[in-house]
Amino acid sequence: MQFHIITIFPEWFRSPLSTSLLQKAQDKDILSFYVHDLRDYAPGKHRGTDDAPYGGGWGMVMTPEPLVNAIEAVSLPLTNPRRVFLSPQGQPLSQQKAAEFAAQESLVLVCGRYEGVDERALAFVDEQISIGDYIVSGGEVAALVLIDAVARLVPGVVGRQESIEDESFSTGLLEYPQYTRPEEFRGLRVPDILLSGHHGNILRWRRRQALFRTQQRRPDLLKKANLSLEEKQWLAQNPYEEK
Repeated sequence: MQFHIITIFPEWFRSPLSTSLLQKAQDKDILSFYVHDLRDYAPGKHRGTDDAPYGGGWGMVMTPEPLVNAIEAVSLPLTNPRRVFLSPQGQPLSQQKAAEFAAQESLVLVCGRYEGVDERALAFVDEQISIGDYIVSGGEVAALVLIDAVARLVPGVVGRQESIEDESFSTGLLEYPQYTRPEEFRGLRVPDILLSGHHGNILRWRRRQALFRTQQRRPDLLKKANLSLEEKQWLAQNPYEEK
């Protein structure tokens, strides 16, 4: 899978894209990353990419010509690229959306800056994606979040597929609590059920803990989760109590 990133700050991506799973995936030729400097597509000697907004107001707005030039040039040699603009006004990034992106051959990620971009440039992307209801300095931060969320769903990037399937949001619930050695730490013990060796009981405990945790921390997720009738009844009869 290919990721193409359009940005005025290409140096932003050097360290994150060459670290941990992302670097290993590149070494295996599973993922490829290409960072494109937006200024290379800007006309004029000064390679400007922003200007004052029509109608007045604070800050600067990214001009359409460099953005559209870059989107078209980067997309042209690719097969059915998905062109995504990172924006707080976009659709929220979800695990489902990340899985949808992971099925693409290539993503073109466009990073905005300043007070935003000229609205006309958005006619040249397929969709806008937000990473949450808050503002960050630019699309670069959001692009890195999206890249990490998507890349780990591409087959072969994460060693064991099972570890992905159990994670928060993959099942529609938050993940159950995890423990490792030692059995006791500062008076806090690992739940006995996890030491029992009874895999059926452990799976049942983990599922119920996931239900408990989701009920307490993200009850909104339960409305969309695929729960059995037994689980719905069990949740109704059992107040939250993490054990």
